[in-house]
Amino acid sequence: MARSARSKKRKRSKQRVKAIPEEPFKEEPISPLVRKYWLQRYSLFSRYDEGIKMDEEGWFSVTPEKIAISHAQRCGGGVVIGVVIDCFTGVGGNAIQFARMGYHVVAIDIDPRKVQLASNNAKVYGVEDYIDFIVGDFFKLATSLKGDVVFLSPPWGGPAYRTIKNFTLDLLKPKDGYSIFQVAQKITPNIIMFLPRNVDLQQVEELSWLSSPPLNIEIEANYVQCNLKGTTAYFGGTAFGKLDVS
Repeated sequence: MARSARSKKRKRSKQRVKAIPEEPFKEEPISPLVRKYWLQRYSLFSRYDEGIKMDEEGWFSVTPEKIAISHAQRCGGGVVIGVVIDCFTGVGGNAIQFARMGYHVVAIDIDPRKVQLASNNAKVYGVEDYIDFIVGDFFKLATSLKGDVVFLSPPWGGPAYRTIKNFTLDLLKPKDGYSIFQVAQKITPNIIMFLPRNVDLQQVEELSWLSSPPLNIEIEANYVQCNLKGTTAYFGGTAFGKLDVS
């Protein structure tokens, strides 16, 4: 099906989604906490100068664009029934890249301001018609969600995560990693989970055993300009590029 036809279908679906609050946005000054992230702004959003908006938390929580593109490419994209649920969308870095691959994205965040920022940033990239933004609690919405892939990038607890030698899954927010994963599994076994670079890999592997039979799992180290930025775990059909939603 042509992209234009998919776009029309998705526009209709957006009418059923909770509206994004129309509140004026105040640009926050660059604080000392996020100055180093601001210096890396083009690695976070290559189109930053075209109107990207961020809050302080967004600066240190958004997935670097190169990694977000890699996550999206793993899914393949381009099929009309391809639906990705971005459960903690933040300022929209991953949702934008999934949408650019032709997927329909359901982008959820409990913070209305984050959704407002993510919506703005999706418009900068011209993919707003491929994303349904929802203000809400993923854990309360999960039972009503349907999708081919679930993307999980729950909060890591701020920049202080780097000081932890062995980052365990119980340090994730707003719930521990095991609980988050179990809720996601009820939607689909095809799960992508973006985690800190110092995450306990043994615990990540244990997540695959929560399914019966155990899920395929692939763990990938993510680099930007030779610097290790995070760890991605691919489960189910997303592991080893085996996803098929056609």
